[in-house]
Amino acid sequence: MRIRPSLLALATLLTGVLAAPDLLVPGLMAQERPAQERSAQERPARNERPAQHSDEAQAAGPGVLRLLPPDAVSSKEITVDGRTIAYTATAGTLPLFDQSGERTASVYYTAYIAKGADAGRRPITFAFNGGPGAASAYLNLGVVGPRIAEFGADNRDGSAVRLVDNPDTWFAFTDLVMIDPIGTGWSRTAKPDAANGFWGVRSDASVMAKVIALYVARNSRGASPKYLLGESYGGFRAAKVAGTLQHEQGIVTSGIIMLSPLLETSFQWGGSQTALGAALHFPTLAAAEMDRTKSFTPEKLAEAERFALTDYLSGLAGPRPSGEKAKSLYGRIAELTGLKIDVVEKSRGWVRNAYLNHLRDLGVTVSSYDATFAVPDPYPESDRRRGSDPILDGFTRALSGAYVAYARDELGFKTDMTYNLLAGEVASKWEWGDRREQPGVSDDLRELLSQTPSFRLLVAHGRTDLVTPYGVSRYVLDHLPEIGGPNRVQLKLYRGGHMFYFNPDSRHAFAQEAKSFYQAEP
Repeated sequence: MRIRPSLLALATLLTGVLAAPDLLVPGLMAQERPAQERSAQERPARNERPAQHSDEAQAAGPGVLRLLPPDAVSSKEITVDGRTIAYTATAGTLPLFDQSGERTASVYYTAYIAKGADAGRRPITFAFNGGPGAASAYLNLGVVGPRIAEFGADNRDGSAVRLVDNPDTWFAFTDLVMIDPIGTGWSRTAKPDAANGFWGVRSDASVMAKVIALYVARNSRGASPKYLLGESYGGFRAAKVAGTLQHEQGIVTSGIIMLSPLLETSFQWGGSQTALGAALHFPTLAAAEMDRTKSFTPEKLAEAERFALTDYLSGLAGPRPSGEKAKSLYGRIAELTGLKIDVVEKSRGWVRNAYLNHLRDLGVTVSSYDATFAVPDPYPESDRRRGSDPILDGFTRALSGAYVAYARDELGFKTDMTYNLLAGEVASKWEWGDRREQPGVSDDLRELLSQTPSFRLLVAHGRTDLVTPYGVSRYVLDHLPEIGGPNRVQLKLYRGGHMFYFNPDSRHAFAQEAKSFYQAEP
């Protein structure tokens, strides 16, 4: 999940070294509690509920961390495809310390671990969302967890949200650890002004890698194949974390699953204003119009993709076309987008905004996260698009309250701290690093593919997502060198947008692809 583009623009979009000098050594960012603190609350044996303590505030840590209770551990089971799986659910925190032994922060996580003889060798997936500034409740209650959120009869009413067993939970083939980065969920620093030190590409990757290493060590998961799952900026984060895990923690990742990822910011930050960027965005507009008119076929989408990188790209990049050439180009754009040819000609083929305004003329406004998700225009008298995003600021906001209730009533984690589903402050203060070049992860992916022969990558997109258009990912992946087998890097498309998993059919199809990905031979 990403914070909306306007917030990301404040950070100069959809991840630095730490500011505090005593936190500059990555290996000392997160570690086992000092002996004097561990004695107050030893970690319980696997699958056992921790003992209660008279001074829970002292166990939790200083400042606002006093509001965090001890880890809540419970035994549960779920039936998937006729098979009942017994598992342990843990809602808890992992501590971060500085070099003086003072607790600086706590990172909240939710873990689902299968019981059984092979539990210690089962694949384990560490999952996080993006933003930067989004909590893992999106992935947890929207895609992979054993419980999933439904939003009423049409699956878009936040007031009707309820949790049900997830028939497509990934827990059927991998253990899951959902992590909330600092400033999201219930992950906090002891001192408010210390949070900025965690909000950057490099510092975030280093902290997340250490948190994963700490979980692996505490829970004896060294023998398990380890995967990363990241949505949106979380996909960018996953590539950075995988490299950092390998270099700083000695943990090699078996694979990464990216959901609607941000891969190269050069195609996102104003990318639709360059000829190549506009061409990579164009198939999403064509897909949206096909879905809107119920005329979608894979063949038509493939044709739109070919047009985008041939006639459309050269038409935008070259001199303004005229005569029959202009008529042919603009006519084809109009045919694929549903726009009138005079509108296309006026914009000279740069039609992203024209397409959104065209839908407003029909009395609706659509989400940038899914160009087919339409609601009545709340400002029909305005001459420009106004208002909040109908998905990001609409029904999905109910995930926050749903997760709080889930954690308290089903997992037993009870705190009065506010759960931050989307933290705009994190996005606005994010440190992207050297601004002389646009941040990206193409180099990171090349290194991962080259250094680990068994490493694999699965990238999943909704075809009508205007925030992280799938065309960008296709372009990036197509330009990676062919290292190893042809299936090491895969791109899969689904009906829907950035959070296509709210469509039950798309969620099911994605789960089946993920299962095949995990079970494939390296």
